[in-house]
Amino acid sequence: MGGMTTTISGQVAGGFEAVREAFAANFAERGDIGAAVCVYRDGRPVVDLWGGVADPQTGRPWERDTLQLVYSATKGPTATAAHLLAQRGELDLDAPVARYWPEFAANGKADITVRQIMSHRSGLVALDHPVPLEQALAWDPMIAALAAQRPQWTPGTAHGYHGRTFGWLVGEVIRRVSGRTPGRFFAEEIAGPLEVDFFVGLPESERGRVSRMAYPQPAVDLSTVPLAAIPEAFRGLVAAMRDPESLTNRAFGVTDPTEIDFNSPEVQAAEIPASNGIGTARGLARMYAALVGEVDGRRLLTSETVASAAEEQAAGTDRVMMIPSRFGSGYMLPTDDSPLTGPRAFGHPGRGGSLSFADPEHGIAFGYVMNSIVEGGDDVRAATLVEAVRKSLA
Repeated sequence: MGGMTTTISGQVAGGFEAVREAFAANFAERGDIGAAVCVYRDGRPVVDLWGGVADPQTGRPWERDTLQLVYSATKGPTATAAHLLAQRGELDLDAPVARYWPEFAANGKADITVRQIMSHRSGLVALDHPVPLEQALAWDPMIAALAAQRPQWTPGTAHGYHGRTFGWLVGEVIRRVSGRTPGRFFAEEIAGPLEVDFFVGLPESERGRVSRMAYPQPAVDLSTVPLAAIPEAFRGLVAAMRDPESLTNRAFGVTDPTEIDFNSPEVQAAEIPASNGIGTARGLARMYAALVGEVDGRRLLTSETVASAAEEQAAGTDRVMMIPSRFGSGYMLPTDDSPLTGPRAFGHPGRGGSLSFADPEHGIAFGYVMNSIVEGGDDVRAATLVEAVRKSLA
């Protein structure tokens, strides 16, 4: 839709006009097709915008309540559910996972703690025998495979992004502790009471609101570019992506087939708590706002719980992503390359461009969702919006 004028709907509070300008520019200059952005400040929405096309195949417009699959931005809501259980005293993040899930102790995993699986330090990033997709969507076969699997490194000695396994690992702990699947727990304990429009496991009744994702061809095919021509910081990642046996590829290949059609109704209806959450930018921003303050008189986590959740657990070169990353317990933390609005911010991006986070220092909560999935390092849509928020706070 580059060059075309897209109608932007919604509201912006005084002082945040730069965010509307950046949002419009994402359509005009950066390839957005359908998208929404929402910003809360001190528990109240100051930006709530949407525009474009929800279904590129039919031309269905993006409405105020259009839902979007956000890939790994799902990890934030999943982590939040675990922290809520910890805050209630039902889950000890520093206890062994096997206390809650005894079968998990197999193959050298007896001492792995809940906090280690939440901070990508368990080494349980890949499977020796990928699980057929249909079985993975049914939950229990994937849980059995993870319980039997040996770690890829000595737990606690390194960190690497558990891109797919994070959701099943943390989700099974939530299930064992609460007696409810992670999606149901989130729906009943967080989404329902807080009026957060976000689902892990999409109900059939909501299907008509879901946007269809589009995957434009990247401007550069990294598989054909000589490694010497790639910036040094990314050479390791590109080399790993080209190697079918690398931990990078294996971490995202825990199902058979490896590629998952996230537009498929079956995939959207299942619970994949690392990567198939579906919701609105408003829903994500509202959840994060309730982590760092009150929203309509309700606060989800105490400041003490949030400080513990956002305390750095892992930093440095990521064994899977091959670039520097930082993690708290379930949330990604800012790096020099992604400063967000402040050093105490925490949240999670998602494949292709989505982003949601909170910044307790500024009372900010942010959600951006979109259906044009842009791969590679040249996507600046979310970063441009965050920069506009930062300027609005100055």
